[in-house]
Parts: sequence; C-alpha cells; structure tokens
Amino acid sequence: MTAFTGAGVAPIRRATSKDLPAIEQLLTQSGLPTDGVAEILRTESGELFVAESTGDEPQLVGVAGLEICSDDALLRSVAVHPEWRKHGVARDLVQRIVDLAESRGFPALYLLTMTAERYFPRLGFARIERTAVPKGIAESVEFTSACPASATAMVKALS
Repeated sequence: MTAFTGAGVAPIRRATSKDLPAIEQLLTQSGLPTDGVAEILRTESGELFVAESTGDEPQLVGVAGLEICSDDALLRSVAVHPEWRKHGVARDLVQRIVDLAESRGFPALYLLTMTAERYFPRLGFARIERTAVPKGIAESVEFTSACPASATAMVKALS
C-alpha cells in the first residue's frame, strides 16, 4: 500500500467492475459488509466512487457508495485505508455522493453506521431513529441484514 505522502488527497473516480476485488478487500478490512456492492456495480441501483493513491502503481485507498432504494438514497460502504485516514479522503468521497444524490433530486441521504456516529455529524448528518427511515431504505439489504439492528441511522437533508 502506498502511504500518504502529503501531496494532497487521492484522486476520486467512478468505480468499475475491475475495482470490485479491491473494494471488497477494503470493506472487509474496515469491518464493513460487502453485501450488495457487486450489484451496485452491475446494475443501475447506484454508484460507487473510489479514491486512488498517486504514483507508479495507483492503489485503491478509499470507497463510498450511493444506493438507490426506490425513491430514496442511501450512503453506504464508506471506507478509507488506515494510512490515508485524516487526510480528507472520506470527506471528499462523501461529498461526491452528496453531490450526486442532490443532482438526482433526492431530498435526503440516509446512512447506517456502527463506528462513525461521531464523524458523520461533521458532514451534516443527524442521528434519527431507525423507524424514521423511508420504506425503500428500511427494505434495503443494508438495513435488513448487512448491518446489525444496533447500527446508528442518520440522515442529511439535501437541497
């Protein structure tokens, strides 16, 4: 893994099917579920973005996804390699997803987290009861089986 060099945040691009093994490896190493990730890449049920290190052999250092659940949007699979944390990679990836959700006209962006309930409020997300999420989100794989019932639900209103 190429370590952070201080040269700036890693470039962000749309993920492709070729990125799937590296995405799944990063999610697994981060303790996040991989359920549904391959489907997002194969179908039009959302988008995944990745951040890559710069250099001779770019490597995937971050990922974030937008899953479309009926008429609602779910931020999912946000993970950054430990060497690249605290350098704005997650913030930039999440902002890319927020911008995409806004451009598609979603009124809000929802998420579930087990470990970052203190991080996401810095990006405009607020804690909500799981029972307050829309039906499409509540029926997603993320909510029904991938994340435990103890995961924190959050929402960000979009303009």
